[in-house]
Amino acid sequence: MELLDFIFRLGVVFAIYGFIWGLIEIALFILSSKRQRSLGEIYFIRAIKYLFLVDVTFLFCISGESSNMVITNQIIFAGIILLMYFMGKLQNNRGQKRGFQIAGAMLPGKGVLFSVRAETIVIILALAVFCTFWFFPQYASNPISKWFHESIINIWNTPIFGFIFKVIGFFFLVSILFKMLNAITFILNRGNIRRETNAIHSDRGNDNDFDDYEEIN
Repeated sequence: MELLDFIFRLGVVFAIYGFIWGLIEIALFILSSKRQRSLGEIYFIRAIKYLFLVDVTFLFCISGESSNMVITNQIIFAGIILLMYFMGKLQNNRGQKRGFQIAGAMLPGKGVLFSVRAETIVIILALAVFCTFWFFPQYASNPISKWFHESIINIWNTPIFGFIFKVIGFFFLVSILFKMLNAITFILNRGNIRRETNAIHSDRGNDNDFDDYEEIN
């Protein structure tokens, strides 16, 4: 139950952080005179977004507000959940690009700037920074991350907005549980497929053998 509560709370943190970052994105878009961003600009901003997300997540784990779990366990599970979250974002962005490519004929001039390589580099960088905080936790505490952390807590404690984001956190919990279940099912099915494949090869090998009493014409 502590793990489920931790995942739920982390989902609320992700949701509120996404909301705050969305407002920042809108402000940046307006300040840039609504100019179309290049691929480099998109991933530079996304790198900053992911880096502060892992920063806030780490602060959330060590602050004692997230769960009654041991802090070390919280950090480990938070790292796993961050990896699943980032991989989900990667798949969503890739799916959006494919969707626009398929509908390109009907939507001229529309498209999604996306690079698997750049996205992967950003994700690896963010996770590496999260691991670095494990050994150097003092670097996780800075004015910007503290501001994000305090803003998230304040919104969380707001009656209406807090309830909305708690609902989102519940669906985040369900999503994570389904992903874990799918991963376990995939691992188990892969093992079954390997056993079945080995059995088939074994049967084929036995078919090529002859019994002692078999006659060959």
